[in-house]
Amino acid sequence: MDALYDIDLLLWSEHQAALLRRLAAGETINESLDWQNIAEEIEALGKSQARELASRIGTILEHLIKLLASPATDPRAGWRSTIRRERREIGLLLADAPSLRQTVAGVIERELVVSREAVAEDLADRGEVPRLAVAPLAFTSEQVLGAWLPD
Repeated sequence: MDALYDIDLLLWSEHQAALLRRLAAGETINESLDWQNIAEEIEALGKSQARELASRIGTILEHLIKLLASPATDPRAGWRSTIRRERREIGLLLADAPSLRQTVAGVIERELVVSREAVAEDLADRGEVPRLAVAPLAFTSEQVLGAWLPD
């Protein structure tokens, strides 16, 4: 069964799930479960959800910073739309993994450093002079995940 793990992860996971369900139902299974890879995939799932949260928060932060700092007018509606979409997706993610909610403030703090730098570079690439300094900008969890948008 280890070979299947290396060849087709989807097929392997479906097979392992079926075996686990049979085992949970009290059936005797003749095939052995791939415990080592099952454990690794469960760990990877958690890490993947944490990375997804960080990525979506990073996108929101970049767009919030652009709304505050960029003098450009045309892309503003798109930035707001992206923020709303990412907030909806984060809501779904947190519904599936509520324990991630306790990490939000720390994720915002970490992603804010990268987001400030990214926006400063984007503005410079476009020859835009920021309306305000990007470096001191900070956001609360409510500002990032709630309905708030800069004017």
